Amino acid sequence: MIRLFKHYIPYAVMVLGMFDLLLLLLAGEAAWQLRVWQIGTDAGRFLTRFPEILAFAGVVHLAMIAVGSYGPEALRSLRFATARLLVAVSLGVLGISLLDFLIPGNMFWRSVLLYAMVFAIGLLILNRMILGPRLGTSTFRRRILVLGAGARAQRLRELSAKSGSSFDVVSCIAMDEGAPVVADAVPRDSIGDLGRYVERLGAGEVIVALQERRNSLPLKDLLRVKTRGVYVNDFSSFLERETGRVDLDTLNPSWLIFSDGFSAGRVISGAGKRAFDLLVSLLLLLVTFPVIVLFALLVKLESKGPAFFRQTRVGLYGQPFSVIKLRSMAQDAEKDGAQWAVENDPRITRIGQFIRKVRIDELPQLWTVLKGEMSFVGPRPEVPQFVADLDDHLPYYAERHMVKPGITGWAQINYPYGASIEDARHKLEYDLYYAKNYTPFLDVLILLQTFRVILWPEGAR
Repeated sequence: MIRLFKHYIPYAVMVLGMFDLLLLLLAGEAAWQLRVWQIGTDAGRFLTRFPEILAFAGVVHLAMIAVGSYGPEALRSLRFATARLLVAVSLGVLGISLLDFLIPGNMFWRSVLLYAMVFAIGLLILNRMILGPRLGTSTFRRRILVLGAGARAQRLRELSAKSGSSFDVVSCIAMDEGAPVVADAVPRDSIGDLGRYVERLGAGEVIVALQERRNSLPLKDLLRVKTRGVYVNDFSSFLERETGRVDLDTLNPSWLIFSDGFSAGRVISGAGKRAFDLLVSLLLLLVTFPVIVLFALLVKLESKGPAFFRQTRVGLYGQPFSVIKLRSMAQDAEKDGAQWAVENDPRITRIGQFIRKVRIDELPQLWTVLKGEMSFVGPRPEVPQFVADLDDHLPYYAERHMVKPGITGWAQINYPYGASIEDARHKLEYDLYYAKNYTPFLDVLILLQTFRVILWPEGAR
């Protein structure tokens, strides 16, 4: 994987994305050449139109990221990828139409834009037909060797066997840690020089997956492997990199303290984030105010009670604040206290079902963002009753409050709506990853992919 601003991106996705961007540039240039040939005029210098071609490619490429064109399903299924590409191109047209007002130029002639879109769709689908089947081959899959033969080693074997995995486990080494769980593990005593054994297998990374590391780390072996230029990683860090979440089952305070993350450079990025929140929340409030008013009236007409719903939530550093949303449930839905939302929840009104699916009920929270109690991106704030309960059941739950809560977040785009302690546990793993690895780049990635969640609201309740 490639680490970009503290976030890991698979090699296959990077290669596919680079080819896509080049093909979009080619589609833009081909569209311009076709149009000038049709009207019999000179094409002009390439450098004079390159900014507009780049704008076309950039907008469509961002739309592709937003709708999930580089997600696991899109990489596995040509049919799924084609559907997402068509949606991305449609969103790209809307974005380019907006740019047409800001950047006047000949590139955005309607005919040129039409040709560019047709060329883009054809080239992008062709790229997936040619490159797609090769993305899962050994060319893009790393070979790793695992020190350990217990439950952790078995987890890595199972993870490597999943579709879309970016690595292969070439061998597990039993290190005298009890009865092995991996049946075909190789005993350490049967290997003379571990460094040569790693080289012979062609492993590019060694993962320390011992069940108990205290006073049992094979330092001599690890040093020999490291000095041969092979990367050595521990189990928790490897899982964080491969899954995009912090694994609670293996998490310990020492790893959290000594691993990379929670950098002090957040003062500058935090100021930038607050400026972005202020500007965008104010702009969106002005733009969406008619929508909020319209649905507030519809909520009021459908059921008795106020159009808006206020509730106390837990925010930054555990401080309570009041969140405001459009009411999507019956007025007395929580007369007996806060409850988890369930599938086909009878408390949700007909209008409520719609505004939840398209996230319109979240729009009034822009006011909370404007006041500074929330951000656009961060862990979802929970009610105090749930927080107290989850803090008793889940380790490190309080650490998610070290960053400001958000309207959308890393957990929201990676895990469906949670309605249980176990769901909250999985979402906490993503929230901890965000709190640990926050950068403006990750915020932009989350904001882009929130469009995918809005367009395909599988987890909305």
